[in-house]
Amino acid sequence: MLRLTELRLPLDHPPEALEDAIRARLAIAPDALERFTVFRRGHDARRRSAIMLVYTVDCAVKDEAAVLARYRAAHPKDPHVNIAPEMAWRPPVTDGAALASKPGYLRPIVIGAGPCGFMAALTLAQMGLRPLILERGKVVRERTVDTFALWRKGVLTPESNVQFGEGGAGTFSDGKLYSQVRDPRFLGRRVLEEFVKAGAPEEILYLAHPHIGTFRLVSMVEHIRAEIEAAGGEYRFGTRVDGLVQDEGTGRIKGVRTAEGEVIAADHVVMAVGHSARDTFTMLQQAGVQMQAKPFSIGVRIEHPQSVIDTAQFGTSAGNPLLGAAEYRLVHHASNGRGVYSFCMCPGGTVVAATSEEGQVVTNGMSQYSRAERNANSGMVVDLRPGEDYPDDPLAGMAFQRHWERKAFEAGGRSYKAPVQRVGDFLAGRPSTTLGAVVPSYKPGVTPADLSTCLPDFAVAALREALPLFDRKLKGFAMEDAVMTGVETRTSSPLRIPRGADGQSLSTPGLYPAGEGAGYAGGILSAGIDGIRIAEAVAMDISGKTVDGLGL
Repeated sequence: MLRLTELRLPLDHPPEALEDAIRARLAIAPDALERFTVFRRGHDARRRSAIMLVYTVDCAVKDEAAVLARYRAAHPKDPHVNIAPEMAWRPPVTDGAALASKPGYLRPIVIGAGPCGFMAALTLAQMGLRPLILERGKVVRERTVDTFALWRKGVLTPESNVQFGEGGAGTFSDGKLYSQVRDPRFLGRRVLEEFVKAGAPEEILYLAHPHIGTFRLVSMVEHIRAEIEAAGGEYRFGTRVDGLVQDEGTGRIKGVRTAEGEVIAADHVVMAVGHSARDTFTMLQQAGVQMQAKPFSIGVRIEHPQSVIDTAQFGTSAGNPLLGAAEYRLVHHASNGRGVYSFCMCPGGTVVAATSEEGQVVTNGMSQYSRAERNANSGMVVDLRPGEDYPDDPLAGMAFQRHWERKAFEAGGRSYKAPVQRVGDFLAGRPSTTLGAVVPSYKPGVTPADLSTCLPDFAVAALREALPLFDRKLKGFAMEDAVMTGVETRTSSPLRIPRGADGQSLSTPGLYPAGEGAGYAGGILSAGIDGIRIAEAVAMDISGKTVDGLGL
């Protein structure tokens, strides 16, 4: 099988044009192409008047070796034709069921049922190791009811919300399934294949920027749970881990203690909590687990009419179904030394309430699969630095987040309404008292305000400098009536739990920090990849094999 990259065709090309392009690239006769599949399809919109679709395809041809040799002889410096890499995942442990049947076997525990947790649990279950998954929140459909209660009624359930519960924070998001992490073993492909098996659309396997959307994520998470349970795994919902059981001499993990006081014995504990599990991080510090402060960002959500973004990005091709709702990615290095960038851009979506603690306002973005809502929204955030913006202590970033989330709660009227400001008012340095043509999508509601009261001064200055410059790149971005909603504080975990090449905590053997909360992922796909890697490390330790080449 050969892999061909950078096959570029016009947006309106006929179906047969792709086959013709493959044959032309390889200089083969029509009957020499046996079959092909699209591995990836993206688009190049740098010239809005001539948008191109860009394909990567895997194809089977007659006399493959001869075709490849001939091509390389004719094009010795062309990197766009190669042998297609092997992408099938192979479990590193195949005798897991036998190991799990031995007397005294202790099941590995996975704490957290978000993308990292459920992919770790699924991987362990598929190897026969019968994991136990402990999730502080509720099953995904019950959690959805609680989340909607905050959005529609302003009623927060601290243990069941956007951050906590089956599926993790990614369940109530745009469901973006792309990542910039290095993935030489194609574990991201395995994550996507498992999602398709669980009901996700097959197009996520080849679109350059695939997404699922919240409603499809809900049913997909349920299917994955059913597969884990069928393979011998067990879930316990409403079970918060409040302590570690450790060997007094070595600190090695011997089990966990739940909030109800139950002690569950285990030699392997995967800590796959999200970035908002603040009480868990406090517990880990008290238990002596080594942690370190990590940079993250703070800012707002910004909303524009999706039609404005579509036209700015695609010109007359706006609305083409092959392009969908337009996205953007913007970066500016401000004169005060701060980086300003768009984050978690949600085309055709809504801004949602994402707090998990009482008396605080936090925003996030969400889209359904159709991405058909009126507005586009994105985080517009400024980078933060431990030791400069807050003490260089593992938990100081959480305290920093809480401070500004409380400020946003107060500015919004102390009712979980969010403070909002027109871009024109923000740039002019005046509070908003009314809104204009862009209707904010945030629920349970908004309060016109002055966002400078709930952001650090350096962030306000950096945003005011960046917005007009972004308007030059994306016409309409600094439009007067665009709406900014505060605050966006949970861009990533404010700390990292260091781990070794074997996946274990440097200070606490048997503890496997994983995913976004531990500082090793930044979204659904990267969290799932990390969950697989950690599950492999756990399985290899259980089986006595050496951990090597897992990329940990």
